[in-house]
Amino acid sequence: MGRNAIVTGGTRGIGRAICLALKEKGCTVAATYAGNDEAAAKFKEETGVNVYKWDVGDYEACKAGVADIEAEQGATDILVNNAGITRDGMFHKIGPEQWSQVIRADLDSVFNMSHQVFPGMRDRGFGRIVNIASINGQKGQMGQTNYSAAKAGMIGFTRALAQEGAFKGVTVNAVAPGYIATEMVAAMPEEALKKITAQIPVGRLGEACEIGDCVAFLADDKAGFITGTVLTANGGQYIAA
Repeated sequence: MGRNAIVTGGTRGIGRAICLALKEKGCTVAATYAGNDEAAAKFKEETGVNVYKWDVGDYEACKAGVADIEAEQGATDILVNNAGITRDGMFHKIGPEQWSQVIRADLDSVFNMSHQVFPGMRDRGFGRIVNIASINGQKGQMGQTNYSAAKAGMIGFTRALAQEGAFKGVTVNAVAPGYIATEMVAAMPEEALKKITAQIPVGRLGEACEIGDCVAFLADDKAGFITGTVLTANGGQYIAA
């Protein structure tokens, strides 16, 4: 593919798998992260992918960070908005801080990062923006009003921006993973994992590399006729029309 890519939240879990899938396609990849220096250093050592630390919920930090990356690897062809957090709790128990933290990290970040690269993509007549949503942004999830709202907002953002970018050669798509065997999911109690797996028709959790492959497909030069779509990758747990 030979393109320049930025993956937010790219040093662990699904983000790591996305970086590796894009690198395998021949992309030059930069991965951002928020706070785990040890994991980021290990990721860079193992993969050779350059890492950059900033808060993607901060617009000015995104502006400066993208400028640094582009000074080193050139204009951004592919942006994957993967960074996100959870602050779960039943709605009557969560406070404004839990709401704002998730909206800022999971949804504001999509605007903050896309706003840095979209104009250049339009000017050059090529761009791929892929947003990592969630099954819970499609169907909702008890105890995750903040997270579900952020991910549903990401889907709306995807569909709207896709219409603005299409005639300029910029596609905007989303991938909505179901339950993936990341460190966070693996840390759940065994009984809870069994209940989740029982709800998945294919009978297992997804693998991070499977999400990476979805992103690599949508980011490919050959995927130019696909835009404004939400690719659901959840093992049949939720089938969206």
